[in-house]
Amino acid sequence: MSPGGGVVKGSERDDTPVLITAAAPSHDDEHAARKRKYMIMMGLRIPFLLGALACYQTWWLALGLIVISIPLPWAAVLIANDRPPRKAERVNRFQQSSRQIEGGNHQIIDG
Repeated sequence: MSPGGGVVKGSERDDTPVLITAAAPSHDDEHAARKRKYMIMMGLRIPFLLGALACYQTWWLALGLIVISIPLPWAAVLIANDRPPRKAERVNRFQQSSRQIEGGNHQIIDG
């Protein structure tokens, strides 16, 4: 049967795994995503510096592009080293109640 509940016929089979848990991505996938973010941010620095070089006659524009490119390595390291936030989970903790097993007033019957 398919995940939707129907019958799977010969060539319609889907071999992709079905996610059945809310598990976090693997460490390798998380590391690859962080490396990708770092490379993109560091790659953005090159066009800013080349743009500043191309606009050297307009000093204020060249200076602005250089100023924008200065914090990019710092931001890239911070973003690449930051891990994704943890999921907010409701923790089931023991709550001790002040109730007693039996009340204090008992009717006594003499026989």
